[in-house]
Amino acid sequence: MSALAHIFAVTLPFFALVLCGYAAARSRLLPLEAVAGLNMFVLYFALPCMLYRFGNSTPIGQLFDPVICLLWLGVASLIVAWAAWLARTRGASWPDAAMGALVAAFPNSGFMGVPLILALLGQSAVGPVMSTLLIDLAVTTSICIGLSQWGVAGESGALKAAGRAFKRVLRNPMPWAIFLGAISGGLEFRLWQPVSQTVNLLGDAASPVALFTIGAVLARSQMLTNQGDLQTRQLKDVGWMVASKLLVHPLLILGLGTAAVRAGALSPEILAPLVLTAALPSASNVSLLAERFGANNGRIARIILWSTCVAFLTFSAISSVYVGRPIIEAPPGN
Repeated sequence: MSALAHIFAVTLPFFALVLCGYAAARSRLLPLEAVAGLNMFVLYFALPCMLYRFGNSTPIGQLFDPVICLLWLGVASLIVAWAAWLARTRGASWPDAAMGALVAAFPNSGFMGVPLILALLGQSAVGPVMSTLLIDLAVTTSICIGLSQWGVAGESGALKAAGRAFKRVLRNPMPWAIFLGAISGGLEFRLWQPVSQTVNLLGDAASPVALFTIGAVLARSQMLTNQGDLQTRQLKDVGWMVASKLLVHPLLILGLGTAAVRAGALSPEILAPLVLTAALPSASNVSLLAERFGANNGRIARIILWSTCVAFLTFSAISSVYVGRPIIEAPPGN
């Protein structure tokens, strides 16, 4: 079996679950009213339990590696700046520019990335993926929400919006699950057996239900915004944003990460999951943020939908280049 065929054999079930969720919601076999409940189950129960388990078994130094943080945040800043500038030059409002930038820079690392990259690269790849998730939840999202309010309330309003966004992060269970798992692992704390079994059951449900939910959320967003969308036709940047997420983002991580490997600051084994994380489709929760902060949700939903569809090919192709071996050899002496 060729390398690409092997990758497709691994990735196909993950994207097939997304398609199942999309088909279920699109055909109304799954009522649209039930999608919010599925999302709540994944976000507040199943996914935190899965992240807690991974945090518990991942070295703290890998979760909070300053080189990973600087690399990921630096590339995210470049993507946000470029995508926002492109949208503004095409006449987009600040909310549309900011949410477009976020959807181009924020991969679906929580719902899709952790289980998919674990299946491809193994347990050692989970730490870097969760590290990027923390950065995107705490920093990238806050910056883009603040930027979305720049033209609405002035500079002070933008800063206040970013502050409110960070407070939302503190109420998000995913970062806390990672933190608690890392602390309990460092202290060698073990849950009481019945509690541990409950956490395991919920964690095992996270991957299939999360992937199914992504599809359902995409179908609901498309169905709710399927009517004439004048601003989307004016901007005509869905293709640019999809290309930014699926191609520009991983290429920037690869380029700057390669420089870090050459300098001896980053391990080649860590660079591999970072590139794969950057190659993931856009995070589905950006659609909810776009609706809340006054952006054109139809445009954002299209970007998420197309990035998810196209990622089956681009993500698989990128994965086949180096799965099972480092992207680049470390310099001698490291």
